[in-house]
Amino acid sequence: MRNLGAIYRREVKSYFASPLAYVLTAVYLVLSGYFFTTILFNSRSAELSGTLGSMGMVALFLAPLLTMRALAEERRNGTDELLLTAPVSLWAIVGGKYLALVTVFLAMVVLTGTYPVVLASLGSPDWGPVASGYLGLLLLGGAFLAVGLFASSLTATPMLAAVVGFALLLGLWIVGWAADSLPGAWGEALASLSLVRPYENFRQGIIDTRHLVFYITFITGFVFLTVRALDKRRWA
Repeated sequence: MRNLGAIYRREVKSYFASPLAYVLTAVYLVLSGYFFTTILFNSRSAELSGTLGSMGMVALFLAPLLTMRALAEERRNGTDELLLTAPVSLWAIVGGKYLALVTVFLAMVVLTGTYPVVLASLGSPDWGPVASGYLGLLLLGGAFLAVGLFASSLTATPMLAAVVGFALLLGLWIVGWAADSLPGAWGEALASLSLVRPYENFRQGIIDTRHLVFYITFITGFVFLTVRALDKRRWA
């Protein structure tokens, strides 16, 4: 745990010491603010479901950019050899990096906390869907970051890592659409891989234990794949 904490603190400092985190945060706030304002004026309703849906879509594009340097840049600069040969478990390395990414994303989401305040000043929002929607957004973002981190472990080029991560996430985003066109067991199998469908329930105020387990299992699975990718390079 001590090694994980040291890696986590180092990664958080490196993110907030570089302009990348601030640029992506600014982009996230500008786009989410645009969607919030547009949806609010068009619907004239004190609810955040539509805005949260748009915020999830924006996270789909930004997550690969946030994660692309996490492991790929270490490999490109040659510092990964020192990291992989250090007396630190791969789980601590990957876990520290992943938690640092989650912290940056959490900071982005926290800055959108003004939206519920605005809604409360204009009407009487239903706080249940607001709270569950934000919970779903954090879980969805955590899943995006896990996929992006895995993509970053596959290459020494950050931009290629971003492309691979986005391709994987886009496939997982649209797989639910394909499920609608397939009957029976095939459609259900594809639907079970969709990252979006559980999030839709969160936005509607529905917190299902199965969806919590789905996101936690999904995140753990991709963190495990990242560890395995690094382990393969360690012994190559």
